[in-house]
Formats: sequence, C-alpha cells, structure tokens
Amino acid sequence: MDALAALLDGPRARQAFLLRSTLDPPWSLRIQDEAPLTLVAMVRGAAVVVRDGGGAAPVRLGPGDVAIIRGPEPYTVADDAATPAQAVIHPGQRCTTPDGGPLSGLRDLGVRTWGNAAEGATVMLTGTYHLDGEVSRRLLRALPALVVVARAEEDSPLVELLAEEIVRDRPGQEAVLDRLLDLLLIAVVRSWFAGNLSEAPGWYAAYGDPVVGPALRLLHHQPARRWTVASLAREIGVSRAALARRFHGLVGEPPMRFLSEWRIALAADLLLEPGATVGSVAHEVGYGTPYALSTAFKRLRGVSPKEHRAAVLAAA
Repeated sequence: MDALAALLDGPRARQAFLLRSTLDPPWSLRIQDEAPLTLVAMVRGAAVVVRDGGGAAPVRLGPGDVAIIRGPEPYTVADDAATPAQAVIHPGQRCTTPDGGPLSGLRDLGVRTWGNAAEGATVMLTGTYHLDGEVSRRLLRALPALVVVARAEEDSPLVELLAEEIVRDRPGQEAVLDRLLDLLLIAVVRSWFAGNLSEAPGWYAAYGDPVVGPALRLLHHQPARRWTVASLAREIGVSRAALARRFHGLVGEPPMRFLSEWRIALAADLLLEPGATVGSVAHEVGYGTPYALSTAFKRLRGVSPKEHRAAVLAAA
C-alpha cells in the first residue's frame, strides 16, 4: 500500500447527503451543519465559498471545479460574497431562513434537487459526509480548511457522472451515489496533493525517505505484526536510535504512535463490516485481546469500539 492509498483508504460514505441545487442569482446559502467534510462540485455557472473568520477571502468556483470543505466551522456558498444569506442549513440538513423561519423561494424540484429555478444559471452538486468515521481522521488532518481543484487540474468524468446519477431513483441508488462520492473525493485529494506537495502531511512526504519510507510501508502493509521500534529498525537495516530519530523528525510522531493510530483507523472501518466482532477485529489489526483493542480505541477515539459502531449504524 503506497502513501496515498493509505491516506485515502478511509472514505466510506454511508447514505451520504447528496443534493443537486439549481439556482438563479441572487442566492446565498449559509452552511452550519457541522459536518466533518463536504464536497461542492460545479456543473454549470459559478459560485463563491466564504469561510468564517476574519481575513478569509472568497474563493471562486467555475464549471467543473470541485471544493472540499472541512468542518465543523460554518461557511457560506453564494453567487456573490455580498449577497445576504437566504437560507441556513443546520445539523441534520434542517433548513430555515436566517431568523429561523420557514423557507420561501427555495423549493423541492425533483429527485435530490432543489433551488429557486428549475433550469437555473447555476447548477452545483453537494455531497456531505455526516460522521468523522466516514472519513479517516488522518485524511481530515492532512487537508486545509478549504481545498479547490480546478477542472483544468482534474479533468475527470466523475462530476458529470455524479450529476447524471444524482437525479435517478433506482433500487440501490444510495449505494451507487455513496461510492461515486468516495471516488470523487479520492480523485480531488490526489490531484490536490500532486500540486501541493509542500502542504502534504509530514508522513506523506516522508514516504520518499530511504529510511522512513520503507518503515511506513511495512507499518501500512502489515499492521497486525508485533512491531517494536527495534524490530522495525532491523527489518530495514538501520539502528533503533537512527530510525526513531529520523521517523519522529519527518513524520512528527514516534513510530509506535503512528502504528497505533493506523491500527485504530483500520479497526474503526472493520468494526462496521457484517459479522465483525471486537475480538476478530483486534486480531486483524494487531491487538492480542478484545480488551487491548478496546483500551487503545477509547484512548484515541474517546469511545469504545461498540459505542463507535452503534453511533455509526444509528446515524445510517
């Protein structure tokens, strides 16, 4: 597993919120749904994204451009930065006017479609991951608050394909849309990293290091192995002290802490598989007992494995 594959192994949309918006200006949507990650893809027309906070300049999106917006901080998507908000999107995708009243002017326009004009000058697609567990924390930490990849940088058919599929109402359509959203996220992140290596996380850049790179590959590919810093150093032919010093310097954390976070990220996904138990997952990711996995999981995630699984399934 290479560095990017390891980073992107996390996106697992589960009945994600997906919406096609068709709008004529002026329009402005205030988003405060607290979602960990949202994609906005422009099919037609243009929009600006304005993050909260002083000094955050509006970022313009044109046809084919895709924005990744990391939550939970609020932001606004509008035809123009000066347009006052007309609708506020709350957690659970509840929509109100800015003063909390019922919406007028924005309405249902068909399957997963809403807006103020059936054939609006602007058409955009929104895909929202509801829970942290649907996108790995390592990926969320690797991304800035707002990523924009222009169509010229990622000329992929995925935006057009998602635009076609989002308005269809067929058996199993939610699963199709979830996977398309995951693919689009992966494609956009891959393209962004290719053009912004200086902003990539330390461990991603460290993959090219002759000492740390092989160590990262071993940890990613064999997480269940009983690793120690000494055994990892022996495997790649360097001293324990040299590996520990170089790994921490390039990645920003010790090897065993990195391994613990990687194991728990894998466990969080595996726990959602049908028939999975805490015991079976513990063995698969390198913990000798269910208790050991539960202890590590709660230390890093703040909840037990069973609580994590119950929360994700309840939300889905």
